Amino acid sequence: MKVEYVKKDKLLILKITEEIDHHSCEKIKKRADYEIEVHIPKKVIFDFTNVNFMDSSGIGMIIGRYKLVSMFGGKTSLINVKPAIKKVLEMSGILKIIPIEEAEEIGGAEFEKCI
Repeated sequence: MKVEYVKKDKLLILKITEEIDHHSCEKIKKRADYEIEVHIPKKVIFDFTNVNFMDSSGIGMIIGRYKLVSMFGGKTSLINVKPAIKKVLEMSGILKIIPIEEAEEIGGAEFEKCI
């Protein structure tokens, strides 16, 4: 997973670079939790550009990070979601609490790479 942080806007972008399944979820959770706790962002965006598959464990992973971000008073959203993954998200009902945004809505910002 690649992580970008926009210090000016307190925006954390988590670019998931692999399939989201039972085996990868734990690694993604740990890294996302670490970055959220370090930066305490106002907004966390999950970028699904490189995700072609997600099972139900991905739903749990997203909801868990949503709850963590909400505890700090932040918001969560998703971008670049492929149609097959969007169907999984719609069936789960997660889109009622976490919106899918257009990537252009966050464009133009300069990103500071997180270590």
